[in-house]
Amino acid sequence: MIIDKLNEYKIILASRSPRRQQLMRELGIKCDVVIKEYNELFPEGLNGEQIAKHIAFEKAASFKDELTENEIVIAADTIVWCGNKVLGKPLNREDAAFILKEISGNTHEVITGVSIRSLSKEFTFSESTKVTFDAISEEEIYYYIDKYKPYDKAGAYGIQEWIGIAACSRIEGSYFNVVGLPVQRLYKELQRFI
Repeated sequence: MIIDKLNEYKIILASRSPRRQQLMRELGIKCDVVIKEYNELFPEGLNGEQIAKHIAFEKAASFKDELTENEIVIAADTIVWCGNKVLGKPLNREDAAFILKEISGNTHEVITGVSIRSLSKEFTFSESTKVTFDAISEEEIYYYIDKYKPYDKAGAYGIQEWIGIAACSRIEGSYFNVVGLPVQRLYKELQRFI
């Protein structure tokens, strides 16, 4: 079984996201969480997919001089791409409200870049999911922000939280990608990687 083979490696998940950590556990892959501070800047002129892949690649690359023979690092970055721009993690309550007003009544893309790196090789991919939200009232927006404090989430929301349950009318693609990690694709890519 591939899970047993994967668990022969020391897998490092380079993410402070509790959602990514939980998804890895539910996939059955044991991993150590190692967090490095990383500046999520990217070159101008990149599109959504290129941005997510660039940041994930750079996060994984920061481990390249520390990996040993039996270690694999997995790094990921999720962005929300709406109207040809990135809607990142909100800076404060008003920024969260601004972001949620942008996605209200619109379709946006949730794009996760994932980079897998060992001592001898590296592979980076991205997964994209289209998410449609019904119109959200200002009262609903502030209710969600004040109750759920989505300041650590790209696009200022968690699909598994109240706003996703109440306002998301359509998802095209991987639900788990919207949660923060396209685990089904990651599982397949890890099988090829090892």
